[in-house]
Amino acid sequence: MDRPSSFELSEKTTAIDFATQMDLKAETLIVQSLLAARPDDGIIGEEGAARQSTSGVTWVIDPLDGTVNYFYGLPGWNVSIAARDSQGSLVGVVNAPTIDSLWHAVRGAGAFHNGEKIRSTTQVSLDRALLGTGFAYDVAERTEQIAMVASLLPRTRDIRRMGSAAVDLCHVGMGALDGYFERGLKEWDWAAGALVATEAGAHVAHLGDGARKLTVAAGPGLFQTLQEALAGALN
Repeated sequence: MDRPSSFELSEKTTAIDFATQMDLKAETLIVQSLLAARPDDGIIGEEGAARQSTSGVTWVIDPLDGTVNYFYGLPGWNVSIAARDSQGSLVGVVNAPTIDSLWHAVRGAGAFHNGEKIRSTTQVSLDRALLGTGFAYDVAERTEQIAMVASLLPRTRDIRRMGSAAVDLCHVGMGALDGYFERGLKEWDWAAGALVATEAGAHVAHLGDGARKLTVAAGPGLFQTLQEALAGALN
């Protein structure tokens, strides 16, 4: 929350995909804190932190998810941290202070928003569904994303683009969104948020192969229909 008056930007995959000095400082603080408490655990961080696990637990860290929102002074950016074992995400926390939201989930123990248990929507038809999505930093890849949005928009209640995959997934978990889809997410984008969504009763899948997998999340009554609609949009 101590947002600087000026930013030091480091370019990543493209000129519009960047990290600020706060992304780097946040990751350093998180890694140091985790390893002080659990020195045998592994680390995977968006900004490059990497460490092999000898305990069987690896922390997956997005130190500042929604960096563009943060840079422009928009709400919804967050810190997303998950721990995974051989079975997948074990715990997940997403903290979005600008919208007063702290989500957490433990595998098999439910999902919570600011301490209150949450549930996804259940029986929502596509024509009444509010969906979330996001767009790639590589502008060449946005043509396909535009086709998906153009196909779905006339068939749904509406589509929102918040700017943070982790918060979008958590919003599915608490019913603030009925569904969500996005291509090209990395593990640190979804590891915590997907656990929150699934522990809240939603279904989450990563469809396809390679870096351009399509992540789809929705309540059980909408999930299959949304998958089919997305597949149709790409044909």
